[in-house]
Amino acid sequence: MSVLGIDLGTSGCKTVLVSRTGAILATATAEYPLSTPKPLWSEQDPHHWWKGLVESVKAVLAKCPGETIEGIGIGGQMHGATLLDKNDQVLRPAILWNDGRCEAECAELHQRVPSLIKETGNRALVGFTAPKLLWVQKHEPKVWKQVRTVLLPKDYLRFRLTGEKVAEMSDGAGMLLMDVAHRRWSKKVLKAVGIDESFLGRLIEGTEISGRVTEAAAKELGIPVGVPVVGGAGDQAAGAVGAGCTKPGQVTIAIGTSGVVFATTKGYAPDKLGRVHSFCHALPGTWHQMGVMLSAAGSMQWYRDTFFPGADFGDLVAEAAQAPIGAEGLTFLPYLTGERTPLCDAKARGAFIGLTRLHTRAHLTRAVLEGICAGLTDSLALIRASGTIVKEATATGGATRSDLWMQILADLGNVTIVLREGADAGPALGGARLALIGACGVKPTVACAPGKVVKTFKPSAKAVKAYAPVKARFAALYPAIQAYCHRL
Repeated sequence: MSVLGIDLGTSGCKTVLVSRTGAILATATAEYPLSTPKPLWSEQDPHHWWKGLVESVKAVLAKCPGETIEGIGIGGQMHGATLLDKNDQVLRPAILWNDGRCEAECAELHQRVPSLIKETGNRALVGFTAPKLLWVQKHEPKVWKQVRTVLLPKDYLRFRLTGEKVAEMSDGAGMLLMDVAHRRWSKKVLKAVGIDESFLGRLIEGTEISGRVTEAAAKELGIPVGVPVVGGAGDQAAGAVGAGCTKPGQVTIAIGTSGVVFATTKGYAPDKLGRVHSFCHALPGTWHQMGVMLSAAGSMQWYRDTFFPGADFGDLVAEAAQAPIGAEGLTFLPYLTGERTPLCDAKARGAFIGLTRLHTRAHLTRAVLEGICAGLTDSLALIRASGTIVKEATATGGATRSDLWMQILADLGNVTIVLREGADAGPALGGARLALIGACGVKPTVACAPGKVVKTFKPSAKAVKAYAPVKARFAALYPAIQAYCHRL
């Protein structure tokens, strides 16, 4: 007997089959395309998501024939706007989390709701759902007149699975339409956006059963009719559940194309300036803070592909050990696609600053690694400033393959970095764990237990001291060039 965990990503749908004991029995991923029809636009056809779900579920079931499916939990990309008409037909491609078209609508939303940060715990950013809805109203009025339902990406899959229109707390909080403190839709923001709760469906917790698999969906997937589907979670909350980050003070640092510092908090703890996100967590009655940098490992990918195409990442990173802390005065600002935390500035731009003839490839690479880690520790500093005590963080992502990279992160953040068994299984495992709790009755303390620590990187007191002026230099540089960036 087992459960299915789903991760609806931007490039593909991943499914894991997990036993009642929490063991991963099989995994499969089905890819689908991403559309960028105009600069700053990022869209997907929701029908591709469903096709990816069907393919990945069938693939894992084929690897483990005879397994009885007891529940399904879905994690997935946040903030996307999936618009349906009165007949539940998709009206246009979904506008995704990494779409940057609605900067003007963000400003307009703050004007309409001056208390927006206080009301929602977050400021309006181009990635969020609410400003996307204002953009459609303004630029596609014929489409907007037909809108009767707004679903997040993973909740569109839920609708196809169960026929139920439901949002859950962690993902719903990222729409900028919720009163996050009270875990309910915000009437004030809904009024400002011009919709009511009937567009959004009912809000539930991540472990709550939202519906059951319909006969039509069961036939396509090859699973029994009536399998319960729990609320699930947005990808970051689901990933944190998968890594065992569910208690106050537990932190994960995910280093993918973007970078996320995720901290479970003791109650609702918003940043008054909205520099870090304050969302509901996936477990009932829990919240988290989340700092996001848009180009983490993506900065390293750009650096390698642009300057040293074909070079091995491992060789580049290892070579960086030859350069000293601070890279002899060279600083890299990792703002290649704007920045969320702490700048909240879509027009931020990246830079190498301080180059001299002294600098070698090793210095350049070290500066990139230090710039990425400095960006991540900006989020960590804000989370600490809000009152969360952070002594240890579980790191995930490809960067964990480099001991040097992890040690730089530990030293710059003055935090112990640990690598854990199973932590990289991510949102799909988190979805499965939520299904184990909600559909199978497994206790949260058992289902969400962190994996065994397999490697530890402790901060060096000497390195922490040496990095102090490097951090100060990093913090001072973008304000010095911001006006120039905004003129570009």
